[in-house]
Amino acid sequence: MAKKPTLQRLFLKEWREHRHLTQEQLADRIGMSRPMVSKIERGLNPYSQAFLEAVAEALMCEPVDLLVRDPSKPEAIWSVWDSIPAADKPRAIAILKTFAGTKTGT
Repeated sequence: MAKKPTLQRLFLKEWREHRHLTQEQLADRIGMSRPMVSKIERGLNPYSQAFLEAVAEALMCEPVDLLVRDPSKPEAIWSVWDSIPAADKPRAIAILKTFAGTKTGT
């Protein structure tokens, strides 16, 4: 019996809830049925690049965010990074490089 391939985990539910949307509302925004959104959200059905792009647009994030970022964890590095003003980001990078033991360079 063939083993079903493991699907990469999505943070779809977390992003949907972060944006205060129901499955039905998200499904309407991307032109898909609620049951299909539910199956993808639970990892029962595969997703495509087109799906990731449509959902990312609907959830106001990037497609990669759906794969690697849990917006419900404010202490996560990307959440912290997003809260740093653009003008302060070079300094933040220099500080992080110091902690990592790498040269800061320009």
